[in-house]
Amino acid sequence: MQNEFNYSDERFADIQMLRYRLNGFEKLTCSQKAFIYCLSKSVLFGRDITFDQQGKYNLCLRKTLEAIFTNYQGSRNNKDFEALEVYLKRTWFSSGIHHHYGCEKFKPEFSEEFFRTQINEIPIAKLPIRKGESKEDFINKLVEVIFDPMVLPKRVNQADGEDLVKTSACNFYEGVSQDEVEAFYDKMKEEGNSEEPISYGLNSKLIKRGDQLTELVWKEDGLYSEAIKLIVHWLKESLKYVENEQQEKVIELLIKYYRTGDLKVFDQYSIEWVNQNDGMIDFINGFIEVYGDPLGMKGTWEGIVEFKDEEATKRTRTVSENAQWFEDHSPVDPKFRKPKVKGVIANVICAAMLAGDEYPASAIGINLPNANWIRQKHGSKSVTIGNLTEAYDKAAQGNGFRDEFVIDKETLDLINAYGDKTDDLHTDLHECLGHGSGQLLPGTDPDALKAYGNTIEEARADLFGLYYMADPKLVELGLLPNDDAYKAQYYSYLMNGLLTQTMRIKLGDNIEEAHMRNRALISWWALDLAGEAVEIIERDNKHFVKINNYDQLRKVFGKELAEIQRIKSEGDFEAARNLVEKYAVKIQPDLHKEILDRYEKLNIAPYKGFINPWMKPVFDEMGNIKDIELDYSETFEHQNLRYSDEYSTL
Repeated sequence: MQNEFNYSDERFADIQMLRYRLNGFEKLTCSQKAFIYCLSKSVLFGRDITFDQQGKYNLCLRKTLEAIFTNYQGSRNNKDFEALEVYLKRTWFSSGIHHHYGCEKFKPEFSEEFFRTQINEIPIAKLPIRKGESKEDFINKLVEVIFDPMVLPKRVNQADGEDLVKTSACNFYEGVSQDEVEAFYDKMKEEGNSEEPISYGLNSKLIKRGDQLTELVWKEDGLYSEAIKLIVHWLKESLKYVENEQQEKVIELLIKYYRTGDLKVFDQYSIEWVNQNDGMIDFINGFIEVYGDPLGMKGTWEGIVEFKDEEATKRTRTVSENAQWFEDHSPVDPKFRKPKVKGVIANVICAAMLAGDEYPASAIGINLPNANWIRQKHGSKSVTIGNLTEAYDKAAQGNGFRDEFVIDKETLDLINAYGDKTDDLHTDLHECLGHGSGQLLPGTDPDALKAYGNTIEEARADLFGLYYMADPKLVELGLLPNDDAYKAQYYSYLMNGLLTQTMRIKLGDNIEEAHMRNRALISWWALDLAGEAVEIIERDNKHFVKINNYDQLRKVFGKELAEIQRIKSEGDFEAARNLVEKYAVKIQPDLHKEILDRYEKLNIAPYKGFINPWMKPVFDEMGNIKDIELDYSETFEHQNLRYSDEYSTL
């Protein structure tokens, strides 16, 4: 059965859809399966929230595009219709009309005339037209948003020197400037408790009414009420199937947070979530990551339901059990290290359902909570999502990527032998230890790095993993088979950061996304610091990374880690800005074009995403769940139309 599973599915635009298996699901008890099912229903009801957060017109556009798609009477081989179908699938994929990674607005390949004609043929009752709005005004509004390249061009703008709030299309602010937002939350922080700082602004939209700035809180009787009520309903249903009392406590606190919108309750929930380690099943559900906000404050809604891969977790447990050793031997200034590492919990898990900002494109590793004070006092919890990395690896076999970009057979053999293993281990080190390492100096504002904070934090975690990847301790612990295996990760990382990640960016564009900026920052900075140890060489009109001294490269990563931790610990905004703007934003045009041309010949989609399994409950004669069947055959199109039918709330 394992060999028969088809990991690759359809492809459109720059995206390859994949499927993931729920390995071991059949071994779970009926109660555990029902628990996963209820938690999955809860996260799926957050879908509309994410769409709305990504842009104020996204829900209206999605519903309109779906209405055209499902009511269209003409030939489906028509070029305009085929282009609209791709546009709709991209909208589903990105929870809106901006690229999920690059954040630029999609360019429609269908005509404005076709779009207008199709809407005019649809009855008003089937369109999301607001009360009092004419159909003509409705159409004109959508035409402007879709077809005018100057309207809402970037979902998240990170351009230095611009008003990042006013120039970003994300729907976290309305009628306010960046200066006003920063002043509003700076005042909140000044009046708050510095010992246990609240993540102000995490679960609200900030708007300006007249001269008054007001937060619209996302809670059961606030903004997004309709969706949150159903999220809460299924959380309450899940309480029937909890594995232990701590899970019950965690879920009840999450429900209380959704009902009140109180961020202190969210912190209580986060602490109890960190302490929940027994049982097979866990989840993430809420306004979590702040990458979708140019100021790094507002949490985009996301959800994951998961269960442990007990065999693979032995690896992450080894990492977490030695967390204090890694912290004590870090190359950073001792005053920036944690004297006592608390509560580093790490598991390899199987994703059972992806939702919100984790669907269809998901992270492969997660470390939470994000609040620094909770990490320091109570620890953190990390997961590496094993069945997603399995899907990536299976789908990539034999695609020719490594053959094209790796410099020689010796290095290629090394990567083929150890690349997948070191990728997983680097993810473990990044999530389990990197994000949980170090400490802020007393009085340092956790948001001091502002728009550069996400990039610096990801660089810090990546560098922690890179530095220790080459440490003999990993061989001693049995995490790597020999002293050369780490070289596969070093080469792959620099090849990606210096060259191949740019295949995801249009020629002439800058690097915008925080994780991509992080990799570029580390790699180009290392090229500057490493001297002859690392170089980019040209051979047969193609450029390759060449590492001449891996030991020296490790020392460079150590220097970078020490400085990045200092910047984080001291809240040195100017140093963060200088590093990011120097190394992480611009791309060399000639080199970029070469990479794009080489990659195009391979015919590989640069982005991947996942189709969820369709969970179908089986009931007994009393109406109780007796099993959950998994259907892996649903198409991406059917899944999203079904989600729009079953989980539309806003």
